[in-house]
Amino acid sequence: MFKKILIPTDGSALSAQAANKGVCFARQIGAEVVALYVTQPFAATVGFDGMAAAYAITDEDYEKTATEQAQKYLKSVLDRAETAGVKASGKAVSNFNVADGLVQAAEDEKCDLIFIGSHGRSGLSRLLLGSVTVKVLGLAKTAVLVYRVKESE
Repeated sequence: MFKKILIPTDGSALSAQAANKGVCFARQIGAEVVALYVTQPFAATVGFDGMAAAYAITDEDYEKTATEQAQKYLKSVLDRAETAGVKASGKAVSNFNVADGLVQAAEDEKCDLIFIGSHGRSGLSRLLLGSVTVKVLGLAKTAVLVYRVKESE
């Protein structure tokens, strides 16, 4: 049914847990994987909290660090896929809105499933922290499988 699965990662332990389950799922159904890391452009950090001004970070420094970080996080998912015998590729994109970048990448890569983790927050913590997963559910034109990550694993 699903042939190409997008698995986003943000480098966190919980994201890695979801990515591992996504790779296992892909292996079970014979699908390939596209690992995705979405970063926000330098301008988003300047406008959001003045970080660049406070730490004298240039856009070149930011882009270099973001690229290195993306490669590190994607490599983790790609290594897991290789170990599992799953065909995989990695992609890093930049978007002011992470959910928009994720959904656009799924369309661009012609993925038929987005396998994404969720912390399962509710109430005030979800309202205050926001949820990329909830936003993806509202934006995606393709199937989305939400994996509830476990804080204790």
